[in-house]
Amino acid sequence: MADSLLFNPRTYDPAHFDPETRRLLRATVDWFEDRGKRRLIEDYRSRAWLGDFLAFAAKERLFATFLTPSSAGELDDQRWDTARIAALNEILGFYGLDYWYAWQVTILGLGPVWQSDNAAARARAAQLLSQGEVFAFGLSEKAHGADIYSTDMLLTPDGDGGFRARGSKYYIGNGNAAGLVSVFGRRTDVEGPDGYVFFAADSRHPAYHLVKNVVDSSKYVSEFRLEDYPVGPDDVLHTGRAAFDAALNTVNVGKFNLCTASIGICEHAMYEAVTHAHQRILYGRPVTAFPHVRRELTDAYVRLVGMKLFSDRAVDYFRSASAEDRRYLLFNPMTKMKVTTEGEKVIDLMWDVIAAKGFEKDNYFAQAAVEIRGLPKLEGTVHVNLALILKFMRNHLLDPAEFPAVPTRLDAADDTFLFEQGPARGLGSVRFHDWRPAYDAYAGVPNVARFREQADALCEFVTTAAPDEEQSRDLDLLLAVGQLFALVVHGQLILEQARLTDLDEDVLDELFAVLVRDFSAYAVELHGKDSATADQQRWALGAVRRPVVDEARSGRVWQRVEALSGTYEMAP
Repeated sequence: MADSLLFNPRTYDPAHFDPETRRLLRATVDWFEDRGKRRLIEDYRSRAWLGDFLAFAAKERLFATFLTPSSAGELDDQRWDTARIAALNEILGFYGLDYWYAWQVTILGLGPVWQSDNAAARARAAQLLSQGEVFAFGLSEKAHGADIYSTDMLLTPDGDGGFRARGSKYYIGNGNAAGLVSVFGRRTDVEGPDGYVFFAADSRHPAYHLVKNVVDSSKYVSEFRLEDYPVGPDDVLHTGRAAFDAALNTVNVGKFNLCTASIGICEHAMYEAVTHAHQRILYGRPVTAFPHVRRELTDAYVRLVGMKLFSDRAVDYFRSASAEDRRYLLFNPMTKMKVTTEGEKVIDLMWDVIAAKGFEKDNYFAQAAVEIRGLPKLEGTVHVNLALILKFMRNHLLDPAEFPAVPTRLDAADDTFLFEQGPARGLGSVRFHDWRPAYDAYAGVPNVARFREQADALCEFVTTAAPDEEQSRDLDLLLAVGQLFALVVHGQLILEQARLTDLDEDVLDELFAVLVRDFSAYAVELHGKDSATADQQRWALGAVRRPVVDEARSGRVWQRVEALSGTYEMAP
């Protein structure tokens, strides 16, 4: 029997969605399954462009249905629905990050368009989507990375109300094929933030020069150059500070998708790893008979379940966001950093079990082991997102506010606020609901209670031993604190989703045993930081806890893991 917590193509039936969404998700699964594992791996190894997948997506109007807001679409099923977008992320990650990347970059390219008041550009984007085109997001540059303050994409007025754009962009996915590239630049005749411009370019225009693919992959992560590219009024998406805000708000919408891609990768790899380990005989016993193997695979399984629970609950906050409720701005960097780094741990745990098998060219795992590394790095770095998470720590831990309860959001609604986020500032003023009730609801689960002791200790740290002004410039120390805070937020949303889905308490207890160990490890790391004060060192060691051990519980969770053996293998 398939595990209900993991995606399994053999049993997948997204019955919680409307009929057309359900059909498209199942059709996508069937398309990959019909192609088979050999073709999947060969295309990955040969760096084949994704033309056949994009042709399938065009034929089914997949991108047009999922990525056209109802205000710009012509069909009843067209809407921007984060829940079904997340479901497709997971499926595409399951079969390969290259497929997900072409879709993900299309989402980013559409962000500035759907935030724009330019009716002509919006209509053009909707038409291109209906034709099966992909999109690109022209933000980063070779010299400056994503430092958009320093862009060298220059727009010079042409005297007729338009501009001529000159400059290059680097690390731009789909730059080889995009029907529309949202490009960030600045005017040469206006100084400061008022000079920023977001405009639409076409990769097929003669003034658009494709330089190269900067990665050795099926993904086309391009460098391109514009030379006197004509930018007319119908091409201008945003000007001034609004262009800057559109860049950051697009990242809020688009980079959220990293978490569910990571989940899909881990799920496919887990089926292979558990099946191999359980069927391999070593010293007369299955590999899974060894206690350390059981621990590693069980840890991998519960970490993966935690990734799914957190990400599913984060979707609800995205879909329920408003100008008065910006809690999603914390949960977004959490999905980009915490969930994706958990994915790396899941793969590493399984790889320690299957060892050399993880390198074999006929397995998905070898591909997964490489691709899982990219996701925490596709939006800045772990450090960038941890620094962002820290901005919310004091308000989240110590100063809760009242909010209406956020329900599970699987309704067929258009998430319009994501394209009306407004100015990208004021993070320090974002308020949150009280995190404690989520933990209180599971106070009877031993390791949830144990972890709650650590979460309360972190509040004490923030109140009595927080970094002073000088230490606040020591990013190395702050990042250790950020990891501790991230664990509390991670646990909170996991518990909220566990309550909504009636999660098996054995799985939850085993998962929180892992989180207790993680918190202790980060506390010890903080203790060893060069600038940690004596009070901070004492606090750190005092926050170390041992998980509550229950062999019977661990055995029951192991049975769930063991049962994954043989339940899914991609057809040849």
